[in-house]
Amino acid sequence: MMRRLFAPLLLLVLAAPAFATPTDVANSARDLAYGAYQRGDYRAAMTEAKKRVEANPKDAAALTLIGRLYLEGDGVKRDMKTAMDWFRKGADAGGAEAAYLYGVASLEGIDVAKDRAKARAYLEKAGAQEHAAALELLGEMALENDGKEPDFAKAMSFFKRASAAGNPDADYAIAVLYKTGKGVEKDPKQAAEWFKRASDAGLAPAMVEYAILQFNGQGVERDKAAAAELLRKAALKGNAVAQNRLAHLYAEGLGVEVDLKAAKDWRDKAKAQGLSDSSLDFLSNAPEPQKPAAPSEAAPQPAKK
Repeated sequence: MMRRLFAPLLLLVLAAPAFATPTDVANSARDLAYGAYQRGDYRAAMTEAKKRVEANPKDAAALTLIGRLYLEGDGVKRDMKTAMDWFRKGADAGGAEAAYLYGVASLEGIDVAKDRAKARAYLEKAGAQEHAAALELLGEMALENDGKEPDFAKAMSFFKRASAAGNPDADYAIAVLYKTGKGVEKDPKQAAEWFKRASDAGLAPAMVEYAILQFNGQGVERDKAAAAELLRKAALKGNAVAQNRLAHLYAEGLGVEVDLKAAKDWRDKAKAQGLSDSSLDFLSNAPEPQKPAAPSEAAPQPAKK
């Protein structure tokens, strides 16, 4: 039902700093290991991080950084299994980011044994520290609920906490629940508000959903031109659904001027991603736009008397 990102997730989450707790961030200017990591001096980062671990085996931030260096292959040979070992140590020492990463790995069986119960336990460790991505993932797990009836109340609770921590995927998930009426009363206005929050954060699927509501005037004031512009932004992010919808708008002149070339271009981009649409096949034979005729030479002016 929701946006599942597990398999490639360990690579995507690397955008977040290894020292993710408020204390670590506040002290980062005095942290030699983190400073070296930021400069790209990964060997020095490893050396300093290991010094910290020798001084304090429960230094969660240093343990997490070592795991990250092995995961990225920065300054050392890339070694996922070793990375997971360090993340487990970091998680057991109380590191939220390490608990999240190890939880994801356990959920998907990424260089550790696949173990859903263990995954939940580590994600809950991260969630207890209001780790946004962990909370969002726990919400998805509550919906799946090990194949039983979805626990919508628990899912919504996790999503709301993740949203408060700044996770746009959680905003999107809340919007979907309000849109479909799953676990809550169906509410197009609430759905639109939550889709807009995720859309404003740059989440392309949310842009598509909000644009559709905006185009149809469901839960939000109708504005076809604004909807078309939002679809264009999502299409530029590579979202195939947005590209397909935008092709329809250009083909039919809805919210934009008719532009068969643009319609064909966007249709082809969506098709290249596997989203075919037979209703747009006519664009293959659409006439090319006519170039404006060259201006004729000006007629000679009569001679002045």
